[in-house]
Amino acid sequence: MVIVYDHPLSPYGQKVKIALLEKGIDFQAVMPDAIGSGNTVGEFSAASPRGEVPALVDGDVTVFDSTIILEYIEDRWPDPSLLPTDPAQRARMRMLEDVMDTHFEAINWGLSEITNFRRATGELADTMMANAADQTHRWFAWLEQELGDATWFNGEHFGWGDLSVVPYVNGSVGFDLAPEKSSRLGQWLERANQRESVQQCNQAAAAVAFDSPAVSLEQVHQALEAGLFKREYRDHRLEWMVKSGGLSIVEQGLAKNNIRFIEPFAVDTEDS
Repeated sequence: MVIVYDHPLSPYGQKVKIALLEKGIDFQAVMPDAIGSGNTVGEFSAASPRGEVPALVDGDVTVFDSTIILEYIEDRWPDPSLLPTDPAQRARMRMLEDVMDTHFEAINWGLSEITNFRRATGELADTMMANAADQTHRWFAWLEQELGDATWFNGEHFGWGDLSVVPYVNGSVGFDLAPEKSSRLGQWLERANQRESVQQCNQAAAAVAFDSPAVSLEQVHQALEAGLFKREYRDHRLEWMVKSGGLSIVEQGLAKNNIRFIEPFAVDTEDS
């Protein structure tokens, strides 16, 4: 049985699960203990030395990083293919994924830092949320241009490009930032959310966020303030925070020791 270490709210994890579901591959989704704290250990830590979800375990094979996992899935189970046949279009799907994983993801992540983890309040929060809304709508315009008149980002069939976009746009909707329903992007989103693979991910996310959260956001906030829970500020997220007005948030997080960056991977020296 394929194992996917995952958190239902992770758009990176949703990408992987949608791909497996579209290909009809059985898998077990496992939420690691202490996910997001920076203190992950055990089998998950071995599979994902960055302490991030998703990570995939297929027998003796372990793969981390959602993009590399998607590539592994496509190589391991090539039918049905999730990529177009044309090399240029295949490259376009991968570029689309990269934009969503970096520039777009950072906006939703930043909004969560403000609204869920209360990193900013008052005028600073208002300014940063306004910046996020402006950025989101500008990316919506770009996505609509990329979609054009096609049914799917992949073309005639749902695929790599679509599963790379839908978790992030749904994330924006959760912050009351949605594409116009009558727009091409809005109509695409409605179609994508009707797919069984996407519905399963949406239901799993809703179950964690609304139906039966194991830990309340207030408890997480308290742990954050105490430095027991550390949010990851790597790469695109740090860039977003600084350019959107949150440099003071980074400084405060460093002072409180409740943000983290990737450390060198641990090495087992027992047999060396």
